Amino acid sequence: MRHFPLISSLCLTAGLLAGALAPSAAHADSASAVAGKMQPMPDGEAIYRHICQSCHMPDGKGAVGAGAQFPALAGNPKLKSAQYPAYVVLNGFGGMPWFAGLLDDQQVANVVNYVRTHFGNHYTDALKPEDVSEMRPHLSVEEE
Repeated sequence: MRHFPLISSLCLTAGLLAGALAPSAAHADSASAVAGKMQPMPDGEAIYRHICQSCHMPDGKGAVGAGAQFPALAGNPKLKSAQYPAYVVLNGFGGMPWFAGLLDDQQVANVVNYVRTHFGNHYTDALKPEDVSEMRPHLSVEEE
């Protein structure tokens, strides 16, 4: 019975140390899990070509295969509201990672405006960086 307080104390100390020394949780679904902010890109087309086209394809028609489905952006009626694609870019959706820690407000606005005016889309109401800022999730320092 005399060893119970000692054993309990050791277990409690080990548990506290393990929690304090454990690495912070990684976000595998984050596009910025590996590196910080993205290099400057001159416009939405450059951002699309650098990030988006590998899944959504150069023509914006999406792809299906190997158990994955990447939605078409070409002629996509969900792009009617600029807030929808901005939300998806910032927060991710389904298998798409979130880019809030990688892209700044101007870059998000640029790529959303590019997608909404190309690939057969003709939406002319431009998304502004201020609109993106209002939608941006609050990230911890580790997530940025």
